[in-house]
Amino acid sequence: MSYPIPHYDSCASLAKLVLGFFLFYAVIHYVYWQLTVGSQRRRLIKRHSCKPINDTAELQSWKDSIFGWTQLAVTIQARRQGNLLVTNQYRFERNGNTCHFKIAFTNIIFTIEPENLKAILSVNFRDWNIPDRRKAASIPLLGNGIFTTDGSAWQHSRDLLRPNFVRDQVSDLATFEAHFRHLAANIPQDGSTVDMVPLFLRLTLDSATEFLFGESTNCLVPDAPDNEAHRFQDAFNRLQEEVGNAARGIPFFMRLNAEDIKTVHRFADHYVKLALARHDNQFLEKTISDRGRVRYVFLHELAKSIKDPIRLRSELLNVLLAGRDTTASLLGSLWFILANRPDIWTKLRQEVDALAGEHPTFEQLKNMRYLKYCLNETLRLYPVVPHNTRMSVTDTVLPLGGGALGRSPLLIPKGTIVGWSLYAMHRRKDFFGEDAEVFKPERWEKLRPGWEYLPFNGGPRICIGQQFALTEASYTTVRLMQEFREIESRDPGPWRECMNITAVARAAKVALTPA
Repeated sequence: MSYPIPHYDSCASLAKLVLGFFLFYAVIHYVYWQLTVGSQRRRLIKRHSCKPINDTAELQSWKDSIFGWTQLAVTIQARRQGNLLVTNQYRFERNGNTCHFKIAFTNIIFTIEPENLKAILSVNFRDWNIPDRRKAASIPLLGNGIFTTDGSAWQHSRDLLRPNFVRDQVSDLATFEAHFRHLAANIPQDGSTVDMVPLFLRLTLDSATEFLFGESTNCLVPDAPDNEAHRFQDAFNRLQEEVGNAARGIPFFMRLNAEDIKTVHRFADHYVKLALARHDNQFLEKTISDRGRVRYVFLHELAKSIKDPIRLRSELLNVLLAGRDTTASLLGSLWFILANRPDIWTKLRQEVDALAGEHPTFEQLKNMRYLKYCLNETLRLYPVVPHNTRMSVTDTVLPLGGGALGRSPLLIPKGTIVGWSLYAMHRRKDFFGEDAEVFKPERWEKLRPGWEYLPFNGGPRICIGQQFALTEASYTTVRLMQEFREIESRDPGPWRECMNITAVARAAKVALTPA
């Protein structure tokens, strides 16, 4: 039996035909792109006088221009050494206020220009969304909520949540006082060392869960049993760290533990079911209301508008993330500073002593000017969310970043990720003076910053809970200074970061002397 012998000339002809087809397709696609997208971009460049951005030194290497390994390695090392914020600041000092990097195959524009942030967060707000990578990292834990959605879904979440942060809810200090008493009970009375950071994290979790769920985790209650609330706290902490790593572009560090996710969701689901059942019993709700003032519960109010338990859980967890970490980070950094700066402690004590030992009212807290300056300065040097990103959903333009000096407009093609560092921008000497790196509350006597100071974001997505965070931080600080007369630092080294989704001081070890 004979077999046909392959005709290699025919195979070669077929290969040429296939190659020719792909080349023809590539040429047609290129011409079409130039006539459509390319033409639109050229008009945009001409209209705004855009100039190209200068590549960083690393991008001069073909390996980094394709893979971006150098900056990925720098980011990983900085994270492990606990100096990611300083590393990012050095990037701007070396490359300018707007620069182009590639990290793990991803092109990223970094900026610390206030005008660029104004364009992204306000003027051209609709041109930008949360990056897909950040959504993919956050949604398994938080679900679809105010911090993980865009467009109409985000607007709907914000419209539902905003009424729950009106003054009547924020100014209810009785709840803060109850949790403060638990905090004070955990502080040694004999002058021994205590790390305030984990205590502040537990404090804000306790107060946030009471405000949100109607029942506190009570993590600060002395001798509390190891219960579901404590397991929730531990699981939530671990998940936040991994989500933060992935959102910052270190995806292979993301190892979300399925059991931790179940623990967090199970804890929230329990209160969601109670809230939905409570809302269904309208007679019971009315009877309780007729007896007097009903304690405000965020979840109960939300359940009036949302019946989907998954949606309720997602909105709760989104707000819990901000409600706990924002205040805890602010308190941890402030008390690290107070322990290491006796001059600031003394000056703030004079303002606190003016209350003559009386618990402060909401109005009194608002009128404590030096306390406000201290909080502002803490948020300037140690912003709670020191790094943020957006992704362009259409071709758009940043006011600054193009040209040799970075002072010309810059074209941002659709799909580009732009990140910024508040940690670096808040330390710019051209905005905050030659002593920008120094903690100096007095600068706020005359300082009236604009977009160069964004501790709670800006534009339509400005933090709706900022007053809640500032009120709790103010009340806690005043009450601690009323209960403890003197403070001594037991951690004289520099402030050190602990990065997860937000940034928290790694430690604030002090010794406090009772009043």
